[in-house]
Amino acid sequence: MRESAQDHSGLPSGTHPTADVPSAPLFGSKSIAEVFTSSAAALGVPGYTNHLQLPPAQRVCVVLADGLGRNLLKQKVSHTPFLRSVLADGQRNVPKWIDSAFPSTTAASLASLGTGLPAGQHGMVGYDVLDPAQDKVVNLLGNWDPQVDPAQWQPHATVFEHLAAELDVVTVSLPQFGNSPMTQAALRGSRFVGGTTLHARTAAAAEAMSGGGRSLMYFYVNELDKAGHRYGCQSDRWEHQLEELDSTVKRLSATLPAGTTILLTGDHGMLDVPESQRIDYSTDESLVAGVRHTAGEPRMVHLYLEPDTTEVHRDALIAAWRRRFGERIWAFTRDQAVDAGLFGEVRPEVAPRIGDVMIAARDTLALYDTRRARPASLEVVGQHGSLTKAEREVPLLCFAAAGRKGKRG
Repeated sequence: MRESAQDHSGLPSGTHPTADVPSAPLFGSKSIAEVFTSSAAALGVPGYTNHLQLPPAQRVCVVLADGLGRNLLKQKVSHTPFLRSVLADGQRNVPKWIDSAFPSTTAASLASLGTGLPAGQHGMVGYDVLDPAQDKVVNLLGNWDPQVDPAQWQPHATVFEHLAAELDVVTVSLPQFGNSPMTQAALRGSRFVGGTTLHARTAAAAEAMSGGGRSLMYFYVNELDKAGHRYGCQSDRWEHQLEELDSTVKRLSATLPAGTTILLTGDHGMLDVPESQRIDYSTDESLVAGVRHTAGEPRMVHLYLEPDTTEVHRDALIAAWRRRFGERIWAFTRDQAVDAGLFGEVRPEVAPRIGDVMIAARDTLALYDTRRARPASLEVVGQHGSLTKAEREVPLLCFAAAGRKGKRG
């Protein structure tokens, strides 16, 4: 089976409901995991379901704008004249937004995009998480641990690997991502074309798709996310990068073969956290009592407990977090997260990578363990990782490229 993701949008029968677990992403129907699989179906490849109701196509270009949330695009639509025109034209039954993976972080969402699976299957369950084999926290994005084999950590074949024998699959991204461990884990199997600037990438995309055969392209844009983390998503710098994204998508529309289906989406949204709300929780002993490792990211914290920790102690730890932060957080156990479907169906090998206790931010709050966090990380303004609408909902724009002689935009 090429698609095994399930829709876990509600609590499974027989489990105890809890008000302190957020609702799960719409895996199996309306999430980032359905973008490539629906594209494959639209391209006529057997074995895939077109959950997103994409139009039949000969070529599909998926533009992934890192950090582009649905709410942000709505707020800043005056900065995107081309995308505004796309929205005005409508897109029939294709949904205008989808859910990111959980956590709403790049490693989890790009792996769901690449495999068509939720994080409980592909195993990329956070920015950094526990590697049980090493009893060590490992990074799953840019600082990959040399002792972790990407193909073993994420063993499922990617959509690219399935499609490579049937059509041209190509990635257009920054050169340093060509053979990165993250790419090997989540997006392996495509022909890679690098471009340092957005102009270089759009030119490379047009050249790569000029052959005329069936093609699925993944086009990655990271500039928006970088600006958001450093300056905030309400900053002039972020708005400038949004304008650059708008121009980039317009150039793709003008230079890709006419009729190519272009999809624009994001891997997560973002919100700004003021400096006063970037809190070091490690100074409160009650919040780390019995905790062996901390991981995740400031808006989605994984707490791994000592092996001899009892349920009584675990529940006391959760109570301490709730006393400190009240309704500003969701606090829940691994079992509650799994029962609620936050990670989709979870492989046995993946479960120990998930925190025994998880703390997810509900408002503008960021939580740090400064015993292991780099000082620079406390300077990050734009943040994500939790399951608020601002972080989990990403746009899905679908339209046909005009081609070189087109008049669109």
